[in-house]
This record gives sequence, C-alpha cells and structure tokens, in this order.
Amino acid sequence: MDGSSREMADLSQGDDDDPIPTRASLLGRLKDVRDQVSWRQFFDIYWKLIYRTARSVRLTPAEAEDVVQETMVAVWRSIGGFNYDPTMGSFKSWLLTLTRRRIMDHLRKRYREPFTVSLDQVPDCEAPAIESFWEAAWEANLVGAAIERVKGRVDPKQFQIFELYVLKEWPVRRIMDLLGVSATLVYVTKHRVSAQVRKQYKALTRGDFSAGSPRGS
Repeated sequence: MDGSSREMADLSQGDDDDPIPTRASLLGRLKDVRDQVSWRQFFDIYWKLIYRTARSVRLTPAEAEDVVQETMVAVWRSIGGFNYDPTMGSFKSWLLTLTRRRIMDHLRKRYREPFTVSLDQVPDCEAPAIESFWEAAWEANLVGAAIERVKGRVDPKQFQIFELYVLKEWPVRRIMDLLGVSATLVYVTKHRVSAQVRKQYKALTRGDFSAGSPRGS
C-alpha cells in the first residue's frame, strides 16, 4: 500500500470521540418522494459507485449513465419496501442487487439474450465481476463522499491544505512555500479535517446520507 492509499485508509479509522447515533429513520426520508433534498444527496453519494461498477464490466459511458438513472428509479420504486434491519440484509447488498439487475439488463441487450436468461449464462461471468468490484469500491466511494461533504463545511484554505498534503501527497515544505503557512498549521489542519472526514464517513456507513447544513448556508 502506497502513502496515498494509507492516508485514505486512515480516514475511515480512528477514535469515535464524537459518535453519531444510528438512526434508521434517515433512510426513511427517501420514502417521501417529495423530499427532493434527500434524494439529491442520495444521488450525489452513490451515483459514482453505480457508474463505475457498470463501467467495470465494459459497459459504455452512455450505458453506464443509463444504469445510474435506471437504478435511481428502481430505488425510488422499491424504497417503500426496504426496512433498515442489518439482521435481515444490509442496505449495501440491497443497492447492489438493484444495480446489478440494471447492469445485467444492458448486458442481455448487448448479447441479444432473452430477458429471462439467468445471470450465469451471461458471457465472461459478469455477475461475479460486478459483485467483486462493488465490494472493493464501496468503502472508497464512501470516503470520497465524506471528503466532498467536508469540503463544503471547512474554510477553503483549510481544505486546500488537506487536499495538497493528504490527497496529493505534497511535502510540507512545498505547501508552506505555496500558501505561506507554517508546518504546524499544515499538521493541525490535516488532523482537524481528517477528523471531520472520519465523522462523515461513519455517518455514511450508518445510513446517514443527510448532508445537513454546509458552511455558509
């Protein structure tokens, strides 16, 4: 694991000194089709994961975009029957099922198979490939979504320091010279912003995709 990968992995770990309670009712917000804010936030968090999963099995960009839209429609139609109960099945698995079905629909069209073809009849064992990619990409997608949520809450210069030091792996001296800041500020900013990213990551893993109030709103 390189330096950047280690830094990103660290963002999903750490002490939970400001715990966010598990609130299954947050997913329930999607059951209100009029709640456009929650639906927009849901889309912003998960569309890249769905898109990249579709692309991972060689769907075209246009097909992958269709998969995103069709999966979101499927979520809208199915959310009423989804109950947030980890003992009965995770939200992660539920969303994968909806996404995989849309992807398989496109693969069937491509290979001119009848609609009733089973998953194991699709060439190149696409279904296992979809599941494998989803498992690998799920956490990275949540870390990325957490970073985006934090970006809208912290001072732009603080986020710039975090981005250069943690995400782009710039040396401290280069950041100091570019931004005119001290090494101490770089380290303190990295610690503070990383803590906020971990907080948001933990919220997302608990089903809290509500963004709350960004800075300046």
